[in-house]
Amino acid sequence: MNAAAHEDGEIGGRSVRPRDAATLVLVDRSAPAPRVLLGLRHSRHVFIPGKYVFPGGRVDPTDGKMAAVGDLDPISARRLGARLRRPSNARARALALAAIRETGEETGLLLGRRTEEKRRPPASEWQRFVDAGVIPDLSALTFVFRAITPPKRPRRFDTRFFLAFRDAVGAELPDAIGPEQEFVDLKWMTFAKAESADLPTVTKVVLAAVARRLELAATAQPPVPFFYVRHGRFHRDEIA
Repeated sequence: MNAAAHEDGEIGGRSVRPRDAATLVLVDRSAPAPRVLLGLRHSRHVFIPGKYVFPGGRVDPTDGKMAAVGDLDPISARRLGARLRRPSNARARALALAAIRETGEETGLLLGRRTEEKRRPPASEWQRFVDAGVIPDLSALTFVFRAITPPKRPRRFDTRFFLAFRDAVGAELPDAIGPEQEFVDLKWMTFAKAESADLPTVTKVVLAAVARRLELAATAQPPVPFFYVRHGRFHRDEIA
């Protein structure tokens, strides 16, 4: 199988490359039944309007330049580079940091460790972490899912989904949601309740995969599901 083939699609005979994106599946284990964080997207959004989704978004060029503590676990780092034309540790790091940054922007939850050190951020999007005294923690993330938006959609993303737990949140900022924000509502739902929420198909599939993973031993690293469309056919692979 051509490792690079998954990165391209066709729209009107023109090659379209999906943009790198990252999403965080944040789970709260403080109650007997784990709960997952989902945000309701504004109905005016072009991409997935009016649906509950995980926080996330596209990778910015400066994400990889943000200071962080910890490292991705070696299995996640290796899997993030699978089936790419130009895999690199820098790209894997940028994907993980994008998931952390986007979650901070959309939910006010800053994933990381408290620090007294005040570094100048690489972009204004990271300023909230500096102001709150939180430095992103890459070791809190595990790569668990990959999906590429099918061709002929208004926007296409090659999205990597990461799993993290609420106890890795270093600070919670107020006023992150509202009518003028990315999310108009934010809810912690049990996996059973989330199944009945208004979710995109891929979100439902990721929820099921994460629920199965949580049932395994803490040290287990099952293969990462990889969903994409190629030549008009749906494919489900695994990244071992």
